[in-house]
Amino acid sequence: MDYDILIVGSGPAGQHAAWQATRMGKKAAIIERKASIGGAGLQTGTIPSKALREAAYLASRSGELGMRESHAGARHGVLSAAVRRKDMVVTQQESVIVKRLLKSGVTLIPGEASFVDEHTLVVVDANGMSRNLSADVILLATGSRPRRPSDIPFDKQTVLDSTSILRLKRLPKSMLVIGGGVIACEFVSIYAALGVDVSVVDSHEQLLAYLSEDVVSVLAESFENMGVQLHMKERVVAIRKEENRTLTLLESGKKLYSDVVLYALGREPNAQSLNTAQVGFEMDHGWIEVNEHFQTSVPHIYAVGDLIGRPALASTGMEQGRIAVLHAFGETGQTMPGNLPMAIYAIPEISWVGKTEKEARRDNIDYVVGRGFYKETARGQIIGDANGLVKLIVDVKSHRLIGAHIVGEHASELIHTGQLLMHFNGTVHDLVANVFNYPTLAECYKLAALDCLHKL
Repeated sequence: MDYDILIVGSGPAGQHAAWQATRMGKKAAIIERKASIGGAGLQTGTIPSKALREAAYLASRSGELGMRESHAGARHGVLSAAVRRKDMVVTQQESVIVKRLLKSGVTLIPGEASFVDEHTLVVVDANGMSRNLSADVILLATGSRPRRPSDIPFDKQTVLDSTSILRLKRLPKSMLVIGGGVIACEFVSIYAALGVDVSVVDSHEQLLAYLSEDVVSVLAESFENMGVQLHMKERVVAIRKEENRTLTLLESGKKLYSDVVLYALGREPNAQSLNTAQVGFEMDHGWIEVNEHFQTSVPHIYAVGDLIGRPALASTGMEQGRIAVLHAFGETGQTMPGNLPMAIYAIPEISWVGKTEKEARRDNIDYVVGRGFYKETARGQIIGDANGLVKLIVDVKSHRLIGAHIVGEHASELIHTGQLLMHFNGTVHDLVANVFNYPTLAECYKLAALDCLHKL
């Protein structure tokens, strides 16, 4: 065998799999078909969109909101600067990743990989040259791409997906976003905050339909304040280009005109070029099926990250890659934690862990809800976040925390307090007894816990 492990894909899941393998003394290589390392997480998804979001957030602040001052410069200048900043962040982060991989002893192999047999991959480089490589273990981490239905006239200029929108250099006057999920809401936030007239079309009754209504309502109110027009319970029939604008026809008969359209309805797995039929493991509409150890039906072939479907997050992919490698080389004790933190980097941020109220009712759990509002803390007043909220769901019998939901600035950071408490089976009493720095937004945990105790 040429290697102990061959990893296909250099995104977050592949990187962490490789680092874990080398820490165990294994000979590891990453095969990457793109010219750049990092996958969608670094190049076309997580990091670029969050960098743009940060610029938009700063631009949307004003002196009227607490003590924050507005970002200087015209909106068009802000986008140009944000794109430059995004590109710089991506370049710097890619350099850090490459240096760390090489320092760890990971071999980087450019080219597109596909199966020859259960232990062998053929790798074809950009010049068309091919070679066969074999390994005891093969780990697939090829990620996903935006869903692009054939009836949508994508052109990378006026009809965009979540990758091509990152290349916009000038702000359109108007934008229509199709979809009400995570990616859609993040880009609605970015462009509405920069002064673009944004409209949303979604087939559900509310944005982010699987989340708590009271949490989503804070986001919806923020959208409303930024002038976003919501067209809920609507479906798109057709998108047409008319001179310098687009016309979107809805099932209800509505006609919506905009400078650009962002189609943000789902993603698809990057499995089409792997020649998986050659090894015959189980697939589900292109997604690869795995067990709790991330093994496919061929035991020494593993799959992690977006390629296996939900939750399809960079954070979970990193841990999946690490756990898969541990299992592959005999350390079978580690599994994915039960409570995974989720985050939506909209304006405002939303983050949650554990159950929603709907799920608690489904599971016949008797519960109480406690709320701590940002506006009730000095820190919330300082930063001018009047609508932020920490919501706790607590089991009546055990007093244990079974769900935490946060909307507001720094929600993605604050959620880890609730996550750790749940991991160690903590109770609402632990939060009440804890001392939080003052002034901080984390005090909302104590306010919400006290609210729970009052109801208990």
